[in-house]
Amino acid sequence: MKDTTQMKSLTKLYLKKAKPKHANIIIPGSKSESNRLIILSSLFENIYFENISNSDDTNYLLNAINTKSKVINVGHAGTSIRFLTSYIALTTQVDIQLIGSKRMHNRPIKILVDSLRQIGASIEYLDKEGYPPILIRPAKLYAKKLQIDKSKSSQYISSLLLIAPKIEGGLEIELVGRETSTPYIDMTISLLKKIGVRIISRRNYFRVYESQNINNIKVHIDSDWSSASYFYSIVAMSEIGYSLVLSKFNIKSLQGDSAVSEIYKQFGVKTIHIGEKIKLEKIKSDISEFSMDMSSNPDLAQTICVTCLGLGVKCYLTGLHTLKIKETDRLLALSNELCKFGLKVKITSDSISFTNKGTLMPDIMVDTYDDHRMAMSFACLAMKTNIIICNPQVVTKSYNSFWLDLEKIGISSQ
Repeated sequence: MKDTTQMKSLTKLYLKKAKPKHANIIIPGSKSESNRLIILSSLFENIYFENISNSDDTNYLLNAINTKSKVINVGHAGTSIRFLTSYIALTTQVDIQLIGSKRMHNRPIKILVDSLRQIGASIEYLDKEGYPPILIRPAKLYAKKLQIDKSKSSQYISSLLLIAPKIEGGLEIELVGRETSTPYIDMTISLLKKIGVRIISRRNYFRVYESQNINNIKVHIDSDWSSASYFYSIVAMSEIGYSLVLSKFNIKSLQGDSAVSEIYKQFGVKTIHIGEKIKLEKIKSDISEFSMDMSSNPDLAQTICVTCLGLGVKCYLTGLHTLKIKETDRLLALSNELCKFGLKVKITSDSISFTNKGTLMPDIMVDTYDDHRMAMSFACLAMKTNIIICNPQVVTKSYNSFWLDLEKIGISSQ
C-alpha cells in the first residue's frame, strides 16, 4: 500500500477483504489537544509538549501561527480557522485575511465574530455575512461578560477560552442553549488549569482570570481517541477472539471520544488497559439494535453507523445537529452512502436511523465528500467485504498513516 503522502493523485483505493492480523498500532497524537496547546504555547512561551499530531489540520495551524503572510489559508481546517480568529484578533499588529476552501466559506463563524466584536475586536466579512473569508484588524480586547449559544459549536467557546487569560481583566462566559460537544469545552478548561490559569467553572458559566505568566510546564499529548474509533469498529466486525493493541493512551484522557471504549462494549469489544497501551478484544455480543444521543460525541457517528451496517444492527442516533456544518453535510453524506448497501435511511436535522436489511455487496464505491471521517469509517467494512474508497488522501486531515496502519492488520489495497 502506498504511503498517504504518495496518494495525492489517487482518486480511488480498492480495499480487499481482510485476512486479519494481530498488530500493535501507534495512533498519532490527539488533533484536539495539539491544536489547543499550539495556541496556548504561542501565548505563553514556557509551555512545551510532545507527541504532537501530524494531521493536516494541525500543520495548517502551526504554519499560520509562524507565517509572516497577511493572507492565511486554512484549507478545510475548521478548528484552525476558529482558533485563529480569536488568536489573531488578540495578537495581530497588521491586517490579516483568513481564508479557506470553498466548503470552509460555507461554514458559519458569526457567533464567534459577534462575541469577539463585543470585546473590542475589529473583524469584517469579505464575502457573505457570517462566513469566512474574514479580515481581522489590530484592536485592543477588553474584559466583559459574554453570553454564547452553545448549541452551534463548542469550538467557538474553546476559541474564546484559549485567549481569555491574555485579555486584560480576563473574560466571563455564560452559555445558553442545547448541550453540544461538551467534552471539548471540558478539554480546553482542563488544559488551561493544567498550565496554571485560574478559572471558575460551572456547568454553564466560566470566569477566566488574566494570567500573564505561568511556570514552565511540559505536556504529553495523548494519542487520538477519535482515530482509535476506527479500530474499535474493525474489531467489532471481526471474529470472536481477534485482538489489536493500540498505543499510547492515558486511562484518564481529556478527550471526550475516549467514551468509544464504553460505547463499543455493546458491539462486543473489550478494552484492556496495559500501561500506555490498550488491547481491543472481540468477545460475544448479541446486539440487534443500537440507539444513542451523540451530542457529546458527534465525531463518532459515522463510525457507529458503519459498524451497525457491518454487523446487521438496527441504528438510531440523535444529537447530530452539528454534523450538517462539518467538512460536508455528514448526515446527507451518510444517508447517500449507506443507501448504496440497500439500507432505508431516514435523516432529520439532528438524527439518522435505519433498520438494517442491507447487504454487504462487494466492490461498492463510497464517495467521501472531502471528509476524512467518511473515508476512514467506511474503510472498516473491508473486514467484511471488498470496498472502494474515493479520494483516499482526505484522511491526511487527521490521520496521515491510516492506510499503512490498515495494511498492518491485514487490509490491503490493489
